[in-house]
Amino acid sequence: MSANHDVALKALRREQAKLQTCLQELQQRRKELKDLQDKVPFPVPEVPLVFRGRTQGHTQQEREESKTVISNPRICYPLSGGSALVTFDDPMVAERILQRREHQIDLEECHLRVQVEPLELPLVTSIEVSSKMNSQRVLVSGFPAGLKLSEEELLDKLEIFFGKSKNGGGDVEARELLPGGVMLEFSEEEVAQRLCRMGRFTVPLGTQEVALRISPYMSGKVEKAEIQSQLADKSVLVLNIPDVLDGAELHDILEVHFQKPTRGGGEVEALAVVPSGQQGLAVFTTKSG
Repeated sequence: MSANHDVALKALRREQAKLQTCLQELQQRRKELKDLQDKVPFPVPEVPLVFRGRTQGHTQQEREESKTVISNPRICYPLSGGSALVTFDDPMVAERILQRREHQIDLEECHLRVQVEPLELPLVTSIEVSSKMNSQRVLVSGFPAGLKLSEEELLDKLEIFFGKSKNGGGDVEARELLPGGVMLEFSEEEVAQRLCRMGRFTVPLGTQEVALRISPYMSGKVEKAEIQSQLADKSVLVLNIPDVLDGAELHDILEVHFQKPTRGGGEVEALAVVPSGQQGLAVFTTKSG
């Protein structure tokens, strides 16, 4: 009996060692998968950009509000005072204009001498984002367009509904309106997990019964971004414009000058002027249609 007992004990120990090794391998694999999920590179394809003639940001506050978000296909280019941005229909016209870096603009009583330079835009080519799930938060989404509630009313109604235990909710510690959804943070992780498992709720919002979705809340930040310069091949910068005319007159004179075939010009698609002493932002967007 003793010999049989020793054999069985050795077999159990071998099996335990195998299980321990297997467990360690699974834990390592789980860590590798988590690291892969936490840092994912997102390639951003190069896109053609076109200037539509919009300028903004004459104050520091407006410039801060115009910061570009990576996910938004816009680039805001600062324009200093005494400059202009001209975009042509044909990139060959811009190329001809740039062959002479100094241009003389003839007026009735004098001549204006200005410099032209190519326009290079900073373009994000790839980003690396780290993300993780917040176990106490959920994302509420699925709100219909035209919902006639103020931000405060909407947040109050959601807090009341999801604060009730009969709806699977609990104490709400924080709430925030986000683009396309609302973040709710609960005092207990179990509440957020339970709501995510349930998934869908019909919530009274004003006069409507709205079907909303509950999903885990993911937070993230940009770890690394690669930026390359891209030539705006249809646009040129006009610099060192003397302060002798107001903005409207200067706009018309520049447009006429850069459309003259004798000056190498052509059809102007958009033109923005920033008078001396002011600042602006030229907004570039992806082509539509």
